[in-house]
Order: sequence, then structure tokens, then C-alpha cells
Amino acid sequence: MAAVEPIRWHGDSLELLDQRLLPEKLSYVKCRTAAEVATAIRDMVVRGAPAIGCAAAFGVVLSKGSAESYKALAASRPTAVNLFWALERMKKATDLEAEAEAIFAEDLAGNRAMGKLGAELIPDKARVMTHCNAGALATAGYGTALGVFRAAKESGKKISVIANETRPYLQGARLTAWEMVQEHIPCTLITDSMAGYMMSQGEVDVIVVGADRIAANGDVANKIGTYSIAVLAKRHGIPFYVAAPLSTFDPRIPDGSHIPIEERPAGEVTGYREARWAPEGVAVRNPAFDVTPAELVAAIITEKGVARPPYRQSIQALMSTAV
Repeated sequence: MAAVEPIRWHGDSLELLDQRLLPEKLSYVKCRTAAEVATAIRDMVVRGAPAIGCAAAFGVVLSKGSAESYKALAASRPTAVNLFWALERMKKATDLEAEAEAIFAEDLAGNRAMGKLGAELIPDKARVMTHCNAGALATAGYGTALGVFRAAKESGKKISVIANETRPYLQGARLTAWEMVQEHIPCTLITDSMAGYMMSQGEVDVIVVGADRIAANGDVANKIGTYSIAVLAKRHGIPFYVAAPLSTFDPRIPDGSHIPIEERPAGEVTGYREARWAPEGVAVRNPAFDVTPAELVAAIITEKGVARPPYRQSIQALMSTAV
């Protein structure tokens, strides 16, 4: 059982673990309307594609399925397709609360199934690198990439995790490292720029990351910096795996060039919280995601099975099982 509870539903309100304050403070934000949930998503109180989808579903319940609620939630973050998948499910539902609870329960069960399948790909005593946070905090409560690590530990394997800090928002340093400490899984934190060195020194056996959107051909959108890690993994012959539920796949998008990439505020790059280290007046780019071409991905782990190249065919086969 994961030691992290990111989403709490109370029937008339939704509590979201405020991930902006971790690891220093464990605090929840209470939302009573869809607009408040949309603000929480946009402001990174809750983040991670599956968790965003779950939160949005409960947001619809809070506003009784009003058109305004769908509009506000859909505008909160553009890249994570789980958000739009959840909203489409809610639009078709006759019992909104039951549907939201089903989305939540299915995500949790799917993560556990995904974890078991992914754990089979992780050798005993493996040193596993991950980027960003694809753990309990990013889902209903177990995790995609980190769910694989949890399942590997539960199966008796002695693994250790290398967590990239994940600039500029530090999800790896603040969130992944925190989750691994909670779960008593050995974890070493490194800066993003150290990843290539670690691989070159033979200190990385396998890489597992999550995803925010996966195109029909297997191109993967994930946290900025993932593409660089995948290129380095290819150079060093290290398997690069992606763990994501089928709700993260977008069959309407033929390839990664069609995935919208969110640009976030400049302040996330020029400093952190109260500290500022960049000069006033400097131009800033802050794309939150990048796209890793399918050719760099060894396999995609889902709750229904493991997709391997050629991805267009294997993804279609897996998607057909979800109908």
C-alpha cells in the first residue's frame, strides 16, 4: 500500500495534497467548485496526468456537470491528455459521482496491474533511473513509473532508484525522492546534468519514466528533459521504458509533432519560491514537456500489457482491449 494519499473525496469537497509545499510540509487544499479544482491543477497543487484526470472528474461533480465547469477544467493544462479523457467520460455519465469514483478506482487498480507487469522487466538489484515524478503523487495513489518500483520491491527484488532533480520545478528532488524515502526504497538524488555521466560510468541499469500523452505511433510527451535522457540511454545501451495507463494514449494524434507543449511562467526558471538567481530583463523559455521519439523507447508498460515496436500495431491491439 502506498504511503501517499494525493486525492481525498468527501462527497461535497475534494482535498488535494499540496505538492507545492512538499517535502517540507504536508498540507491539503480543499476545493468546493470546479473553478477551484481548475485553479489547483493550473497552479500545480496537483500534477501528473492521471491525478489531473481524477481531480478534474471530481471537479465536474462539485459543479454538477455545468458547461462552465467543463470549460474551466479543460483550460487548466493543455498537454496531459488524461484530463480531456476524464472530462469526456464525465460528459457521458448519468451518475457523475459514481463515474468520478470509478475513474479514481480504475486508476488505482490499473497502476497496480501496470506495476506488476513492469516489475518483470526490472532485474533484481537493478539501479533504476527516473525523471520527474510518476508516483503516487501523480496518480490516484500508487504510481506509474514509481508503481513499477513499488511492485518490484513488493516482489522481493532489491532495487535502488536514481532520481533526477527535474529542473525547473524540482519534481524529482521534492516529490520522487520524498516518495522513495516514505517507501523505504534506496534513492540517490542527482542533478539533471549528471545523468549522462552516471550512465557512462555504468551506474544505471534501466530507466523508467511516466508520460503525459502518447501518440498513435508511440511518440511520448513527458516532463522536459526526458528526451535528453532517452538519447543518452540509446547511446549507452540502457533500456528506456515508459509506464502509462491507456488513458494517456491519444490515438487521434498520429505522432509527437501534434502534441501541444505547455509553456509555463518564466518565474519557474529565474528562481524558486522566494529566491531569484537570474537578472531582471533576461528572456526566458519554459516548455514544460518534450517529446521522445518512439524509436528511443524499448517498451511501453500499460495496465493491459506491454507494448513493443512496431508501436502503431501494438498500441492499437492494447487499445482494443480497453473498449
